[in-house]
This record gives sequence, C-alpha cells and structure tokens, in this order.
Amino acid sequence: MRLLTFKKNGTATLGVVEVDGQTIIDLSVAAPDLPQDMNSFIELGNDGLKKAAAACDKASDDARLKLADLELLAPIPNPRRNVMCVGRNYHEHAQEFHDSGFDATAGATAVPDDPIIFTKATTSVSGPSDPIPAHLDSSNSTDYEGELAVIIGKEGRGISKADAFDYVFGYTVSNDVTARTQQHKHKQWFIGKSLDGYCPMGPMIVTADEAGHPDTFHLKTVVNGETRQDASVADLIFDIPTLIECISAGITLKPGDIIATGTPVGVGIGFEPPVFLKKGDVVEVTIEPIGTIRNEIE
Repeated sequence: MRLLTFKKNGTATLGVVEVDGQTIIDLSVAAPDLPQDMNSFIELGNDGLKKAAAACDKASDDARLKLADLELLAPIPNPRRNVMCVGRNYHEHAQEFHDSGFDATAGATAVPDDPIIFTKATTSVSGPSDPIPAHLDSSNSTDYEGELAVIIGKEGRGISKADAFDYVFGYTVSNDVTARTQQHKHKQWFIGKSLDGYCPMGPMIVTADEAGHPDTFHLKTVVNGETRQDASVADLIFDIPTLIECISAGITLKPGDIIATGTPVGVGIGFEPPVFLKKGDVVEVTIEPIGTIRNEIE
C-alpha cells in the first residue's frame, strides 16, 4: 500500500494512492472511522492496513481525488520523537566526509566500526515540495544528503537482526539537509542537522509488503538538473537489520519512529572546493520504488 498525508481544508488527512499512481482515495471519506494522522494509523498495524484496503475496495467516486491537485505534507508531519539518523553509512561517502575537514569527530579510519547514530529535531521535518529555509543557516554552508528512511511499525526493544524486518512498517524518501559549518563547530551534529525545515520527506510511505527488499532500491539526488548521487541501497555499510538491532538494544522503538539510513557519495562537501546550496537551487531526491521529493532553496 502507498500511503500519504495531504492537506484538506487546513487539516492533515490520510490518502491511499491507487494503482494508476494518479489518483488517491481520501480515507476521511472512504474510512471515516480510521485515524486521520499517520502515527495513530501506523499503531493499528496490519489491522489498520486491512481496514484501509477494504475501504478502498468499496470507495465511491467522491472519495477519489487527483494526486496532482493535492498539497502533500510529510507522510508523518509531526513525528512523536526525533528522527534517528545514521552517519557515514556508505563506503565512498564515509571517505569523502572523512577527507572533507567538516567531520569534527573523525577517527583514524573513514569507515566506522559501529553505526554512528544521531538525531534531527521533529521541527526539521517538512513536506516533499516545501522550500528549504537555508536563510536560517548564517554560515551559508547548507548541503544535501539524499537518504532512505525506514518507518517502524511496532514497539520493540532488543530486536535481533533476524527479526528486524518484522518491525518495519514501510519506507519513504528523505533529505538530511545539513548546515556543514555548524555541524563541525558544535562537534555533536544535532544543531547543524536540525534547523527548521531541514528534513524534507515523502512523497509517501510504501509499506514493506509492497516495497520489497530495500536492497533492490535505488537512490538518486539531482541538483539543478545535475545528478550528484546515484547509488544502490544495497551498498549500505550497516544494513537496516543491523541498524534496528543496534538502536533497539537498549532503546525501545515505537510505531512511527523514523530511521534515516545514511547518504551515499556525492554531497556538496565532496567537491573541491565545496559546493553549497544557494537560494533558487532545486534538489530532487528519488528512490525507486517510492518516488521523488523536490525542494527549492530559499
């Protein structure tokens, strides 16, 4: 199932994308008894998906809307907890970041021995077409990081790698936008990563059963029409089961938690000299089979 959140009469509303990819079923019309916020819907688990599927099968024409006419929000517009993120999780990017001079926590080797986990504030989350407010970055060092984001579907702690995919609700596209100078200045990455609007996400969540194995996913980031990142998600240093096992070892994961899995080589600081985003630039991150987010810098 392909799920999205859109704005209807000023309110966040859930929709299901039909097979044609052009039409959505408004669940507030087709299934008014279901929650209309994604966090609460995810908490219903398979029961919620079954009820939504049954409602879609019987949906009337007045529940159908054209996707192109909608204002999409982030699939989870208001995460209940910070977005969990992974640093230096593709080999070539680990090396480019290590060599860039912007990693204040760099060790002797580029590739980490264990996952590097940090978080982004919930207020950094924005929609798939929202502008990125780079004017908030006084250092003018804003950079892009296209990433696959994993959405957790049920609560768990001490999750083994063997069981990890049982806890995945689905996947979406994200851009871990970063103020590089602030990332370096503050050592801990939180401030440089968490500016308002610095985590565009979307355009939808593709549930795990429909998406297939993430090793088959392909990520591409395009800036002003130029391909900058082009990689297979199979190239992750620490794969999704490893990340879930690592984080959940002593931290309870909850439905709706978001894990951004890391970015491949090709970010702005990998250029010599670095190429940062400027007003008017357009960044598009595509992950097949999920879709594309497109954000202009302001």
